[in-house]
Amino acid sequence: MRKLTHPEILTLRSQNAFLPRTPVSICLNDVRSLYNVGSVFRTADGMRAEKLYLCGISGKPPERAITKTALGAETSVPWEYRRQAVPLLKELKAKGYQIVVMEHTTQSVSYADFKPIFPVCLVAGNEVSGVDTAIIDLADVLIDIPMLGEKNSLNVGVAMGIAAYHFLHHSKCGVKTRGV
Repeated sequence: MRKLTHPEILTLRSQNAFLPRTPVSICLNDVRSLYNVGSVFRTADGMRAEKLYLCGISGKPPERAITKTALGAETSVPWEYRRQAVPLLKELKAKGYQIVVMEHTTQSVSYADFKPIFPVCLVAGNEVSGVDTAIIDLADVLIDIPMLGEKNSLNVGVAMGIAAYHFLHHSKCGVKTRGV
């Protein structure tokens, strides 16, 4: 075993440009932290997400804080801004997307026990108030990340990374080990 060199990593990255996009879109609704938005851009890039939708008060490029955290991923991930998430999610649902909302509810199942049906739109909401009730009502599935400590949730960027990579694992675009 050895650590990959920077040129080897760049070679792998250039090969990834030809991989199909993972059939997962991400919707951030009213995410107030530009750093969280940038973090989700990085996650979306890393998993080759189909698209990132930024809705409501969620920040959008070009913003210095997004660029700082995204490290350029805002240029490699297809994204779109929508004022309202509900009409967007209705459109995606009509196209056959499974709408999966991350929120603590009485009906939520652990992300680890959930197997997505693709294509999927994974939705996260505001860092303080969570996902709007109107969006929860549109969900096909509600998932959460079990918390064992004193806090009731993870940072939205961290939570999105956990759930999104769980979905990547279940997709046909799943990560494969590559020898160099």
